[in-house]
Amino acid sequence: MMREFSYSNPMEVPRLQKVVLNIGLGESLTNGRAMEAATQDLTTISGQKPVITRARKSIAGFKIRQGNAIGAAVTLRGDRMYHFLDRLIIFPEIDYNSIDRIRGLQVTIATTARNDAEAMRLLELYGFPFIRET
Repeated sequence: MMREFSYSNPMEVPRLQKVVLNIGLGESLTNGRAMEAATQDLTTISGQKPVITRARKSIAGFKIRQGNAIGAAVTLRGDRMYHFLDRLIIFPEIDYNSIDRIRGLQVTIATTARNDAEAMRLLELYGFPFIRET
């Protein structure tokens, strides 16, 4: 990448900073076990205990009050981040028979890239599949 983007210093080369895993649980207001199941799944997937995310403000349309638990998040850095990226899609630790409901998992990858082209190239070199528009 140094030659490709003509960096003069090796510290300019983009690198991964962190990976944030987030599960949003609107159903946790009506289903008390949903939060426990989600935190257990995140703990199993990441190897870290997740932080419970709470509503910042009340939204009457969603029946959410300020301070309600509405999700769980984990920030991975260092070795745990790279181990997670190695097995990003299929999680062998999860017992799929014990899952009561499939929930969405949001994965955010933060890099030190200065623009989108650098970030795309970095993630391509890590083996992320991208579809090129023609």
